[in-house]
Amino acid sequence: MATDDTWIWDGGRLCLDFANTLRSRWRTTPVETLREPDDLTGWLREARLLAPTTTEPATAAVLISARRLRESLDRAVLAVADGRLPTYGDVTLLNRSAAAAPRPALQLVITDDRLEPAGPTPLAADPALALALVAQDAVDLLLSAEIRRVRVCGADRCALRFLDRSPARNRRWCSMSRCGNRTKVRLHQARSRQSGPMADD
Repeated sequence: MATDDTWIWDGGRLCLDFANTLRSRWRTTPVETLREPDDLTGWLREARLLAPTTTEPATAAVLISARRLRESLDRAVLAVADGRLPTYGDVTLLNRSAAAAPRPALQLVITDDRLEPAGPTPLAADPALALALVAQDAVDLLLSAEIRRVRVCGADRCALRFLDRSPARNRRWCSMSRCGNRTKVRLHQARSRQSGPMADD
């Protein structure tokens, strides 16, 4: 079973954090963090989607639905971010999932001189409804201008999805502390090894 520190919250959007529950997508066999229904319940609680009074656990069927939703939203987001249309199948699944929970009234907040949706995310009474909130966030992202800021981490062994909110729109890493610094250290070490023999001559 996954632990709380398994989850990574650098996506910048709820739906991207959910997509990132499948790790190392560059591998032939990615790393699944939602291995059991309890893992899904744990992620939804950490994402603050489940009401504190919720006692209903995720079931095996809900876990299967969650993984299917995750991959549909991931494909759709990457397609639209690349200027392509998502498949009808992915659109249908996202719409069906998002419709499972009533949509709360949208609120506004001013953060760093820009308008953003006000939080917190509404709380769901059970895991299935919590997944509907994830789907609603994906639909919001797909219809917003921010979809063009979705990136895949540039580190060779990461592939986490994230929203680039940097002013220059040139953020390369999902996180400087995790991937950016590590990549820079590796490149520096590689350059040092290459220049080492020349320095001895």
